[in-house]
Amino acid sequence: MIATLIFIYIVNLMLLLGGVVLLDRGKAIFGERWAGIRENLERAPGLDLAVTYFTALPLFGGFLLGHRAGQGSLLFGLVGMVAGALAMSSAVILWTNLHERQHSEAVKGPRIVKALNAQVGPIRNHIAVWYTALAVPVFWIIRLAEYVVYPPVAVLIKLPRYKHGDWVNISRHKFEGLVGHDLIWCLYCDWMTGIWSLGSEMLRNIESFWCPIRFYDNKKCENCKIDFPDVDNSWVPADGNMQDVSDLITNKLSDGNHSWHGHPTRLTVEGEELAQVETPAVTPSPSQEPSGPEEQANT
Repeated sequence: MIATLIFIYIVNLMLLLGGVVLLDRGKAIFGERWAGIRENLERAPGLDLAVTYFTALPLFGGFLLGHRAGQGSLLFGLVGMVAGALAMSSAVILWTNLHERQHSEAVKGPRIVKALNAQVGPIRNHIAVWYTALAVPVFWIIRLAEYVVYPPVAVLIKLPRYKHGDWVNISRHKFEGLVGHDLIWCLYCDWMTGIWSLGSEMLRNIESFWCPIRFYDNKKCENCKIDFPDVDNSWVPADGNMQDVSDLITNKLSDGNHSWHGHPTRLTVEGEELAQVETPAVTPSPSQEPSGPEEQANT
């Protein structure tokens, strides 16, 4: 079993490092085409392929290799998955050290990791950030659901569809001075934040379409209105009745717009961005506060 673990570990590590070299040397390999390739890899769906290669493939590939080596043994499959996870961790550590050596001047300057180490201590900081890596499979599953669950539902009940690349993309590698440890974990945050935000947007549509009723627990309403503004803006109060719900649904959906009631300006319909409507510029008084979602989006 140990030999199997080592073999799968080495295979996965070589594949991961090969992918890193390909990204690092892309311009030399692909020439002028690299700019377009890199741009596609920075946002969905190209980004999804890259993330799958570096996160899901070592785990699933490790499981399959172990399962085969163990002649169908589930235990060997799990061992192979562990080997894949170890290979991913090793690749991150190796890349981090090499990247920091290449950018030694930036490493000497102010850094996120230095500031956080000063606040909570380097051991606690590093254990905590590595512990968050356990969420990678969770975000990968959420991303898969955004591809296979929401689109058919959107077609069936005419919910808005989205350009995933406007949400799921990475750009923090362009931030000056962000290198090594800071860069790899900021890219992780960059990726998962886009996935979570897109998923939240999809859920806003689903909630307001099927069940626009405030929760009986006011504390829950207060907490959820951050991600579901319709809780405060339009949903029927918990002490309302079914006629109120029916009337709200008819009122909000009869015009054919089945999006959540706040109409965020980033909304797209049928995959196309909404046309921009020119409106006269208005300068609010110092005491004037934006009251609606559209006003907030423009402030």
